[in-house]
Amino acid sequence: MSLPPLADIPPSTIRLSIAPEEWEACLASWLTLTGLYLGTPTNNKLPGSINPYLKSFYCESARAGPTDDTLRSPIALRLRKASFMLVKQVLDDPKTSPELLDFDFIANFSRIHARNASLPALLKGLWQRQDATFQKSFQKRKSSLLKGLGSTSAQGTLDGLRQVADVMRASPEVAVLFMTGSDFVDSLASHYQRSGTVDQRKALVATAYFGLLGLVKVEPPNMSMLSDHLYSLKAQADSTKKQTSLLADLVTNTALTKKLRSSVGATSAARLHSLLDTIDTYQTQSIAQPRKRVRRTKGKGKASQSNGEMHMHRLSLVTQIQDLFPDLGSGFVLKLLDEYNDDVEQVTAHLLDDSLPSHLHNADRTEQAPVFDKTEQSKIEDLAPSSTPPLQPFIPERRNVFDDDELDRLEMDTSRLHLGKKNQTQSSDNPNKAAILSALAAFDSDEDERDDTYDVEDVGGTVDTAHPDGEPGPSAKVTQEENDMALFAAYKSSPQLFGRTFDIRRGQARQALKAETGMSDEQIEGWATMLQRDPRRLKRLEGQFGAFDGKQAHLARTSYRESPGGTETEDSDVPAERGGFGGTGRGRGRGGRGRGGSVAGPSSDPNTANAQRRKEASKGSRANHNRRDQRAKKMARGGFPG
Repeated sequence: MSLPPLADIPPSTIRLSIAPEEWEACLASWLTLTGLYLGTPTNNKLPGSINPYLKSFYCESARAGPTDDTLRSPIALRLRKASFMLVKQVLDDPKTSPELLDFDFIANFSRIHARNASLPALLKGLWQRQDATFQKSFQKRKSSLLKGLGSTSAQGTLDGLRQVADVMRASPEVAVLFMTGSDFVDSLASHYQRSGTVDQRKALVATAYFGLLGLVKVEPPNMSMLSDHLYSLKAQADSTKKQTSLLADLVTNTALTKKLRSSVGATSAARLHSLLDTIDTYQTQSIAQPRKRVRRTKGKGKASQSNGEMHMHRLSLVTQIQDLFPDLGSGFVLKLLDEYNDDVEQVTAHLLDDSLPSHLHNADRTEQAPVFDKTEQSKIEDLAPSSTPPLQPFIPERRNVFDDDELDRLEMDTSRLHLGKKNQTQSSDNPNKAAILSALAAFDSDEDERDDTYDVEDVGGTVDTAHPDGEPGPSAKVTQEENDMALFAAYKSSPQLFGRTFDIRRGQARQALKAETGMSDEQIEGWATMLQRDPRRLKRLEGQFGAFDGKQAHLARTSYRESPGGTETEDSDVPAERGGFGGTGRGRGRGGRGRGGSVAGPSSDPNTANAQRRKEASKGSRANHNRRDQRAKKMARGGFPG
């Protein structure tokens, strides 16, 4: 019984017009039929409808846009895996149809299964069996691509470069075929200078990158051709000067030098390693492109509660993948989602192609997620409801500074306890004389501000500073004045006497000065230092002790003289009228009131009001400030003849 033929995959315009349920049914039919074809013995001849179906399937899958999900659903990915196995079965036949050896089909096939680990081995075996056919088809595409790189057309060249890069990535033999000779690399470098779009430059860089890596992946590696192409790119980059070159873009945005160093090894010629070091200097940060980083979660251990909450939100994604692969555990599926940024389509595609990374390929596929474990928090949340216990009244606890002292701990001696006032050992009639004397000794009589009302300078006359016999005088002030006089006299006569050397301190002059003043060496030297730092003090001492020789040649009169400005106050005993003046005015026949009138005159008189205003205006400058001076004058007149 023959199997029914496979229909071609319709174009995207037709696929998008079909209802999703109907399209899913069509994909299920294709999947079932391909499974039947895969179960057919290899010695039986496959129907001729397989080749058109495979060409249409990979052509439409490669051309599908980002908004076309008709060939990216989970059932479509399972169909993709079945189609890969069917292509492998067809290509293993020595009588493979030339339709599947076409460059376009190989390019689309390589692009769809780029992450499949079995693709390089499949293309390598096909290259060995169909060497002549491959070289003829690919050489024809190389010639057309060189012609397109030399023309001004951009779109056709861009698609062709992408196809060549996909095939070079999967087959190093194809890379060697395109990189043989210098015409292809020179065309890429020259077209890079003329290209103005980012997509064109990315396609050129990808083609050159996979072509150069293919030279070291073949057996044996073609190091001489690699060196020639690198020198050619370096010469082209040097000729462009400040312009951006293909070599600079390769070194900056790809891992070319790193991959070449790891591939050539340490046994290669030192010339090639030196060339790679030189190429590294062509990096240009201005053309660097941002790279998308994939966050990977590795390590052992149980996930935290926060991760568990995130897993609960991703439970629907885990369910979708487990519907297709029931044998996978939820923990392993979560690792896959972390690896591919929660993209269910990529996870399904890699599971179908069996192209998982090594750290996931060797992981335990039955691992369950920690979110499904019965944690302590979930046990608490699942507790059965119970009645709320009655609230206990809150009684505040009062504490003070005597808590936990000797009495509180009952460790105090009972002899120290007493009731009421403690018995006094001394009577109130006999006060503690020692305490009174101590308090008097601590009392500083100079603590308050000194009253300078009756100082000699303020009194204006001679004040007798003598003290009765038997009473102590102001010894401190006299002693200080005498010390200043003695020290200043010594300082004026011999300033070197106040030095700090050992000889000066032991000299007779210093010893005599110490005996006279009663001061130590440090005090004498400090007095001289402070005198040098204070010019005002030096001037004051010169005026006080420098010019006075103890002889008074003139005796000033002590009789009272009227102030020229007439600043007597109301309580002064000076006559009101002197020198022809009457009252407070000038007295020119106006009843003694003068020009300004009197402050005690009639209230209706304008002169009285003017006198009162003048008094109030000058009260701040006179007022009580002159009373002390007037009293000093009175005391001077009372104690001495006027």
